[in-house]
Amino acid sequence: MAPIVVINVVGLTPRLLAHMPGVSKVGAAAALRPVLPAVTCSMQATLLTGAPPREHGIVGNGWYFRDLGEIFLWRQHNALIQGGQLWDSVPGLRTANVCWWYAMGAASDLLITPRPIYHADGRKSPDCYTRPPSLHDELPPFPLFSYWGPGAGIASSEWIVGASVHILRAHRPDLLMVYVPHLDYDLQRYGPDGPEAVAAAQAVDAALAPLLAEDATFVVLSEYGITPAARPVDINRALRAAGLLEVYTQAGMEYLDPWTSRAFAVADHQLAHVYVRDPADLPRTRSVVAGLPGVDEVLDGAGKAAYGLDHERAGELVAVAEPDAWFTYYYWLDDARAPDFARLVEIHRKPGYDPAELFMDPADPLVKVRAGLALARKRLGLRYTMSVVPLDPSPVRGSHGRLPDSAEDGPVLLGPFDGDAHEATAVKGLIEGLIARRGG
Repeated sequence: MAPIVVINVVGLTPRLLAHMPGVSKVGAAAALRPVLPAVTCSMQATLLTGAPPREHGIVGNGWYFRDLGEIFLWRQHNALIQGGQLWDSVPGLRTANVCWWYAMGAASDLLITPRPIYHADGRKSPDCYTRPPSLHDELPPFPLFSYWGPGAGIASSEWIVGASVHILRAHRPDLLMVYVPHLDYDLQRYGPDGPEAVAAAQAVDAALAPLLAEDATFVVLSEYGITPAARPVDINRALRAAGLLEVYTQAGMEYLDPWTSRAFAVADHQLAHVYVRDPADLPRTRSVVAGLPGVDEVLDGAGKAAYGLDHERAGELVAVAEPDAWFTYYYWLDDARAPDFARLVEIHRKPGYDPAELFMDPADPLVKVRAGLALARKRLGLRYTMSVVPLDPSPVRGSHGRLPDSAEDGPVLLGPFDGDAHEATAVKGLIEGLIARRGG
């Protein structure tokens, strides 16, 4: 019996679908209405649970862990998702997960998720985590540096497609969930309206051809659409200027101090969770954030509830950017005081999302030379730092996270469905319906 394959083409919109004839053949395209925030981890958790963030708890790609006093983005343990998930919703279903998030510890029978090797001497090597462990050696090396960073490109999506085809043929799961990231890169780099976006869509269409040629029932969907956004909003710098955010200094570098700050923001694309320690500071904090150019809404308790975002992990306030704006995580006032990780691709140490990691610093004429020297040190097995990321966010041209103003700029759903628009919370039920009709 043919398996069901759900392909998450992140960033896919009706506008881009017009350039993807192979994907278009999967079925009639319908609008998919996302949750707030329309970011990877929140949307994927909703697609897997059928619930909004108030229930599954994934309020963004990261948040302030109040019990630890730390800001963490891109954690990997599946237990962070609260509630039942698609992996275990149908008894006896054999499932496979290729690069959907919160994979580690999930109930899927087979899985692949990015997992670098963090060597004891500080080096980082590309690799992935698999279950069963033997699956690791059935695959070529995972191309981590084309999955994120200045070198992010189509090679990682081609690897993911190849791994998915291998799993279908060698392991025959009943349900295969595949995450294809390529559109995310050039749409943030160049925006969604130029020739780069069309070229990226065509590249994804070509990359998916071997998978779509397999004997399977296909569903193609996306998490969000990326819209033009070239206005960075320095929310943490504003909170610091107002005396609400504090830093501490080590080796001449400044670090955000969440333990003593009265208010700080975890920036996540077009959304920012603002954590306020003392309720007495809420009015002033709200005033500072609402007064920033580029801020569209500041949600309090009632506002969060209206969007299904009222979970204890969320900030006391949630800022939503205007359509052409996005939030930086920057909190230092002098680039000479920036922490060393600010110039690195370092998704786990930065207290917020940094799309500048997609660029090599255009202001540094020697950036490629220094990157080459760092790469040579890596190949020799020596410690190295790849300090290439700009501290100027102005190259970024696209973002996402707020709810789309138009369905043409929002996510899509293609498959053997009725063609009507669907809420993101309905997708789990739609896939379960396919499984029931299949007899799985």
